[in-house]
Parts: sequence; C-alpha cells; structure tokens
Amino acid sequence: MTSGRRRTVALVVCGLGWLAATGTASAHGGSLAGGGRESLTIPTWLFLSTGGAAVGASFLLASFVTDRAFIERIHDWGRPLSGNFEGILRLAGQLIGLAGLAAVFVVGFIGPTNARTNLAILLVWVGWWAGLTMTTYLVGNSWATLNPFKTLAGFLPTLDRSYPARVGSWPAVGGLLVLVWVEVVSPLADQPRLLASVVAGYAVVTLAGALVFGPDDWFAHADPVERVFRYYGRFAPIGRDEDGLRLRLPGMDLSTPRLVDGPDEVAFVIALLWVTTYDGLVTTPVWRDLTTPLVAAGVPPHLLYPVALGVGFAGFLGVYRLAVRLSRDMSDTYLTPAVLARRFAPPLVAIAVGYHFAHYLGYFLVLAPSLAVALTSPFANPAVVPTVDLPAWFGAVALASVIVGHLVAIWVAHAAAYDLFPARLQAIRSQYPFIAVMVFYTMTSLWVVSQPEVALPHL
Repeated sequence: MTSGRRRTVALVVCGLGWLAATGTASAHGGSLAGGGRESLTIPTWLFLSTGGAAVGASFLLASFVTDRAFIERIHDWGRPLSGNFEGILRLAGQLIGLAGLAAVFVVGFIGPTNARTNLAILLVWVGWWAGLTMTTYLVGNSWATLNPFKTLAGFLPTLDRSYPARVGSWPAVGGLLVLVWVEVVSPLADQPRLLASVVAGYAVVTLAGALVFGPDDWFAHADPVERVFRYYGRFAPIGRDEDGLRLRLPGMDLSTPRLVDGPDEVAFVIALLWVTTYDGLVTTPVWRDLTTPLVAAGVPPHLLYPVALGVGFAGFLGVYRLAVRLSRDMSDTYLTPAVLARRFAPPLVAIAVGYHFAHYLGYFLVLAPSLAVALTSPFANPAVVPTVDLPAWFGAVALASVIVGHLVAIWVAHAAAYDLFPARLQAIRSQYPFIAVMVFYTMTSLWVVSQPEVALPHL
C-alpha cells in the first residue's frame, strides 16, 4: 500500500474525529415524539473517541481468534424450529398485512387530520417503520409474509416478461434513496392524506412491476422495501433455510457467501447504511448552520436535501470502495476488488441495524401508547394522547446499540476473511482498511446520535 493511500484513510478518520469534537452528547428521538433529546454530561469528543477505540480494540481481540474450526462452529450453530402451523401463520400474516394497508387508506383519507391521533400516521411510522423493522432484526423477518403488496400481486395476472439482468437491483437502490428523500422533505409524518396518497402511488408502481415481470422477480430485485427487510432479517436469530425455520446466533448469517452478489447489491447495502445516517443528519444544528448561508445566497432549499443525499451516498460508497482496493493490496491476493466488495458488504448491515435501533427505539416507546389508542378507536380524535416519558439515562441505550452493531460487524467480517483467505496473516491484513472504514462509520453514527434534534431547516 502506498503512503498516499495510507494518508487518505488517516485523513478521513481524523477529519471526522475533528468534526465530532464539539458539542455534548444527547439522546435521539423522532419528530412525532416532539424531539427534545436530553443532553448527557459526557463531552462528545470523549465518547466518540471511546467508541472508535472500542471498535479498534474489538478488532485486536478478534484477530487473536485464528482457529478456523472454532469460527465455523460459531457461525454454523443453530437449532431447527419445527412446527405444524406455518400455513396458518402465513395466512394470518397476509390477512393482517392487508388489514393494515386498508386501515392506512381508509383512516388516512377520511380519519382525523391530527397526526398524533391518526391511525395511518401512527401505524406507518410507529408500528411499521419503527416497531416492525426492529422485530425484523431482533426476532425474524415477518414482512416477507405481511407484505400486502406481495399478497395482492399474487392474485393478479402477470405478463411474465424477463427481468433484465443488466438492471439488477439498481431500481431498489434508487427507490430506497427516493423514498428516504420523500420522507425527509415532505410532511408525510404530519399529513395523513398525503401519506395515504404516497402509499397508493407506491402500490401502483409495485403492482405494475409485479404485473409486468412477475412477483418473484420484482420483489427479489426491484422492490426496495422488500430488500431492506430481507437484509435486516439476515441479522435476526430466527431465519429460514432449506429445512425450514432455524434458530441461530444474531448476525452470524451475514457471513454467508453470496448473500450480496454484484455491485448493485453492494450499493444497496451502502445506501441502507447511509440513509439511516442521513435521516438523523438533516435534523442536527450543524446541517442547519451549513445550509443557512447557502439558502441566503439563493440556493433553493429543496435542492439541498437531494444533493446532500446523493453526495453522502457517493461518499460512503467511495470510502468503501477505497477500503476494498486497499484490502486487496494489503492482503496480496489474486481475488478481484469486486469479489472482496461483495464478500465484505454484508457485515455493514449490522452497523445499519445498530443505528436504526438507536434512532427508533425511543421513538417507538414514546408513541406506542398513542398507537394502541388509535388502534382501538381509529376515527376518534382525543384532545390528549398518552405518551411515555423516557428517563434521562435512556440516551445511553442508543449510543450502546451503535457500538454493539459495529462490534458484530467486525466479528462477521473477521469470519468472512478466514473463510475467504487461506493464510491467517492474509486474513488479518485484509481487515485493516475495513476497520478504518468501520471506525469512520462508527464515529459518524455516534456523532449524529449525539446532536440535539432541531426542526428541518428551510422547509
């Protein structure tokens, strides 16, 4: 590896550390929950440097585990979960998914307009994107059964056109970025009619794609939401193999070969990691301070958000590709950068899991009572809705979840390296650049979580 490349990695990590060395740590919350994160008394530079050091130290500890048989036993451990109720549970899940979609349309269009009492708003953001997503990586992927669009597509005829292989999963990458951009810049969490309209538009696009290419190909390649839940489900302790449901250690399935197959799927993993960060980044005071002079100079405010989304994604993807090239040089392998990129992308899902949990756990707990009330009385509009007041120490849970996600990612990448490279020293050296990238991602996530939440500026 050249000294110039070493300096590039060092400057990336050190530059982020410099950016993080201001402010105080605070917990993170959601917009419906009213923001209001409580500050911790720990200086930001201290806990960020501690988090980065924890990631580095965990790599050193993992590097001492060189017994391939031991590593394989950990990742292959599992227990079959037998049961005769799979068919009944699948039918019940499909009915629940269809009922939830119907509730979003009916209550979204004709229910109360107050976002804090409207079932469509609470069901989508609190019940689905926060609650159901957390159960996906904490328990198992139930969205594969609940997905109402997949259920509806199964009843429709199909033209069975061949899905173009050259397109691959790039529509899912673009779709994920567009969905997050729409979520950020539009008042989807405040206007039930708008939310129901966007869901209806998504349904039209999804069912049209399934109609043309068939449900199997469409949901396997092009649908971004299905792919998000699929990757999150690979982190969960309950998964499915050729023999049925299986209990496994959390995160270990991310080391499975060919889980990510192609540059399009690598890009989707990076996009998944980036959008969880971007969603919090745009509510920080730093984003407000950076964009205020630009808006004052005449830059359209609505242009800033998609530009930042695209530039940030390109930056995250560029840093990862740089790490891949450095890894190939340091490990002195005949394997191509494309092979390394595919093999070491899945561990990054664990980082996305940790940040999603940090971002949405408090949000879900605060608003879960409001969702429960709305489920029992979907057309009521009470003047007071119940919420939960989280204790001041709760912000530490969010910070810890980010660290845990990165620690799991390090171990999974370590196992993948030993599966990929024949020499032990070669496997360890291949991880040096990826550890630098994970420290970069760790400090970015922790810094975003640490910032006080402000309203989206200029919108």
